Amino acid sequence: MATYAVGDIQGCFDALQQLLAHIKFDPKKDTLWCAGDLVNRGSKSLEVLRFIKQLGDSAVVVLGNHDLHLLALSAGNEALLHKSDTLKPILEAEDCDEIIAWLRQQPFLHHDKKLGFTMIHAGLPPQWDFKLAQQCARELEILLKDDEKFPEFMQQLYGDGKKTKKWSNKLEGWERVRFISNCFTRMRYCNAKGKLELKRTGSVGMETQIHGDDGFLPWYVHEHRKSRDMKIIFGHWATQGFHAGHGVFALDTGCLWGGILTALRLEDEAVFSVRCKGEATPKTYNAPKVA
Repeated sequence: MATYAVGDIQGCFDALQQLLAHIKFDPKKDTLWCAGDLVNRGSKSLEVLRFIKQLGDSAVVVLGNHDLHLLALSAGNEALLHKSDTLKPILEAEDCDEIIAWLRQQPFLHHDKKLGFTMIHAGLPPQWDFKLAQQCARELEILLKDDEKFPEFMQQLYGDGKKTKKWSNKLEGWERVRFISNCFTRMRYCNAKGKLELKRTGSVGMETQIHGDDGFLPWYVHEHRKSRDMKIIFGHWATQGFHAGHGVFALDTGCLWGGILTALRLEDEAVFSVRCKGEATPKTYNAPKVA
C-alpha cells in the first residue's frame, strides 16, 4: 500500500502508463497524487483525464494553469485557444461535460495529515502559512464549484482586470482572486514582500537561488517563508527539473519536452522515473537519473 506523487503529465498518457507499470501501481491498494497540469501540449490529454477520473478515490488531483486554461475554454472563452493547445479532442468529446464537471470539483491544495505532505501546482508566497494557504485555496474552489459564478471566474482570470503581483491581506474581490490563482498555478519567483515575477521561467544556479540577483528568488528558498515547516510537493517548473530540499519536492521533470516523468513515493521519499519521447520542442533540464 503506497502513495505516489507525479509531476506534470500534460497529455503524455503513454509515459504515464509506463511509469505506473514501472512502480507496479495497483489502484486497488495504492494512491496516485497528480501535481496539476494533467493536460495540454501532449497528444493524449483526453486519455489522461479519462484514466485519472476513473481511478476514483485512488487518485488525488490539484489544478494547474493548463487545467484552468481548459476550464476557461469550456466556459466559452474560445479566444484563449492557442496554436500549441491540444485540447479540442476534450472539448469535442461526448463525455466533455462530465469531465469538466469532475475537474471543477478538484482542489488547488491537498493536505494529508497522516503522511505529512501538502501538494500544490506552483507555489506559495512567503507570507502564507498553512492556515492561510488553505483559506485561499478554498476561496478559489468555492468559485469553481458555483454554477453561477464559474463563468465570471474564468472570465476574470483571463480578462483585462487589474493584475496585482504583490500579496496583501487587504486584497479584495477579483483582484484577490487573480493573485491567489497566480500563486497556486503560475508562480515560480517572488521577492521577500511577496511580489510575483511571472515572466521568468528559466532555471537558476544554486548560488543565485540562495543569494538572489535582483531580489527575486524561487518561492521556496525565502528565509522567512511561513510555510517552511510544511513538506510541499509541486510541479510547474520543467526547466528547473527535480529538486528535493528547502522542505519541497519539485516533480515537473519535463516529460512533455523529452525529459522524464517522475514519481515520488511519499512513505519513504523514494524517486522513480521513466524516459519520455517528448511531444514538444526540447528544453534543458536538471533532472534525476532514471531508476
